Amino acid sequence: MIRLVEGDAATRAPLAARLAPCLGVPGSLVTSRLTRLECRSKPLRAGDLATLTQFDVFFAGVELILAEVSPAVIERATELRARHNLKTPDAIHYATAVVVGATLFLTGDRALARCSEVPVEVL
Repeated sequence: MIRLVEGDAATRAPLAARLAPCLGVPGSLVTSRLTRLECRSKPLRAGDLATLTQFDVFFAGVELILAEVSPAVIERATELRARHNLKTPDAIHYATAVVVGATLFLTGDRALARCSEVPVEVL
């Protein structure tokens, strides 16, 4: 999500094209609440109100569901982190997809491609 807002045009284009079919479709995208923290931390620290506004608009979209970091997500993330040697945030994001029953996991991180519970598409 960070690259979608903060990336240059060449970086944003494939992400925007991939997400275009979901825009305006209620509940068509799910992400961990952790994503909001990750996206907003840097612009908040920098006092970058324009970028914060862009993220706020994205997170307020009807297509997005922010899933809680529940005990079930933490347990699955722990297993995934141990099995695949993932970073903790990546394990939480992927575990969220597993727990909510996502049909596809979009990421820019090739390390997550070794996970198999939910198909991974590296953009």
